[in-house]
Amino acid sequence: MVAGWPEGRPAGGPNIEAVSPIEPGRSALHGRLFDAVLFDLDGTLVDSTAAVRRSWVAWANEHSVDARLLEGNHGLPAAQIVASVLEPHRCQAALARIVELEIADVAGIGVLPGAVEALAALGPATSAIVTSCTQVLAQARIAAAGLRAPNVVVTADDVVSGKPDPAPYLLGARRLGVDPARCLVVEDAPSGLVAARRAGAATLAVSTTTAAHELDADAVVASLADVRLCLDADGVRVLPGRGAPAV
Repeated sequence: MVAGWPEGRPAGGPNIEAVSPIEPGRSALHGRLFDAVLFDLDGTLVDSTAAVRRSWVAWANEHSVDARLLEGNHGLPAAQIVASVLEPHRCQAALARIVELEIADVAGIGVLPGAVEALAALGPATSAIVTSCTQVLAQARIAAAGLRAPNVVVTADDVVSGKPDPAPYLLGARRLGVDPARCLVVEDAPSGLVAARRAGAATLAVSTTTAAHELDADAVVASLADVRLCLDADGVRVLPGRGAPAV
């Protein structure tokens, strides 16, 4: 469950911006092998920006909160965001309300470029979704997008501390039975990238919701359509997509 939206981003649709070419052989991902890939959900696999905005604006109006205070919180669990803007005695009911609003609004949610192909390239033993959504919200958005999810889906309900704490990604790796240091995390949010680095994983960022220059990752691309994830007996490799700069 996430809130916030990057300033200057349109409410309806991803920000598939141009990303500076990565010189062949210069990316930290070039030539590396991974045992598994852990994907964020919102902004990485599915475009839910408009639904998120509508839900949180409605919530802010109901709770007399300046909606501008929610900007920049993309990727964080809703419980953390609610606690940051409301008094403790109001948080439980307010959290229940944003859960209700977000589950009810899945209009316009769709798959982001390259997401279907990326998941299809990996078997169930080498991929997972790690999201700040609750389990029921993750299921709703995955279903609304028509996405075929991997077997392992880690949600906010599974951990005590959410991103930027590394706990969600550490749990995702553990459920797959792999070393976090042998994982690649795909994220669109700075908080998620921090969590991935703290877990010891390599990072690939997509600039769908955040400007490329604000994403601190081993490699940054516009979307998953710019890379190909290739699984063979040795592991997972990240290769450039057709017509995309090398990673």
